Amino acid sequence: MRAAVAVAQSMEDPLSGLSLREIPDPEEKPGWTRLRVRSASLNPHDVWTLRGVGHPAERIPMVLGCDGAGVTDAGDEVVIHPVLGDPNRGGGDVTLDPGRALLSETVNGSLADFVLVPDACVVPKPTWLSFDDAATLGIVWGTAYRMLFTRARLKAGDRVLVQGASGGVGSAAISLARAAGARVFATARTEAKRAFALEAGAHETFENGVRLPERVDIVVDTVGEATWAHSLRSLQPGGVIVTCGATTGNMPPAELNRIFYQQLSVIGSTGSTRAEFEALLRLLEASGVRPHVDSVVPLDDIASGFQRLIDGDVRGKLVVRVS
Repeated sequence: MRAAVAVAQSMEDPLSGLSLREIPDPEEKPGWTRLRVRSASLNPHDVWTLRGVGHPAERIPMVLGCDGAGVTDAGDEVVIHPVLGDPNRGGGDVTLDPGRALLSETVNGSLADFVLVPDACVVPKPTWLSFDDAATLGIVWGTAYRMLFTRARLKAGDRVLVQGASGGVGSAAISLARAAGARVFATARTEAKRAFALEAGAHETFENGVRLPERVDIVVDTVGEATWAHSLRSLQPGGVIVTCGATTGNMPPAELNRIFYQQLSVIGSTGSTRAEFEALLRLLEASGVRPHVDSVVPLDDIASGFQRLIDGDVRGKLVVRVS
């Protein structure tokens, strides 16, 4: 089968380690399901693997791809929930399992003709959801759902600021918060990206660092050092910052005096549980919200898709059509 494989790692030239090659089809085994991949999507996680960040060299080569949707050998249309682990080791929450991993970290990923995943990661694909849309959900939409509803406990009427609004998690958080009845502000670096945030559902958009018309209850921050001070200043007393990443750096000034005096909460969030993922699907059906697909590329042209991701030239999600 064809597969996009990380065969080497380079911080300076990540695409030098990407190889589209033929490898053996995965063999079925008890407790696992094989599916023919119809669509997958690209994530920054794939680029970090190619750079050698968070992915040890001894686990190379590895088929890339965290997200996907396809058809099982039995003919069922399914979407992958990409968090692998044992909920029992996490007190009932698979994301809290110390040994949890994402698809493509410890087992081959979805950027291939076939992928083998644990049975617990196979979720029926709703008929109203296309394969392309379904392939975008596992990482960014699942992450955004958990950030807002489980970790930050979003409720209707809350005011939400989303930093880095044109990215996958950011744009998903905008749409989900708007669907839940929140008032949503968003920041982005360029006018085009701010226009995209409005299309995703933001009520108002701003340049990075601009003072908001009112303080917010929740900040969704995936950016890190570049936006952290603004995130803290934008919160009302008792507000919450929920973070799932730090693309511009992970060591901003803590500003502990502001945090304790205004009783702010800083909450981390990673991935989603299967139950949260299924709740996300129900919310999408009820609200009519759909994923934001920037464009679709064939598997044979995956290098160009990765280059766009590295360049920051993607609004929402970039889908890879496999079959």
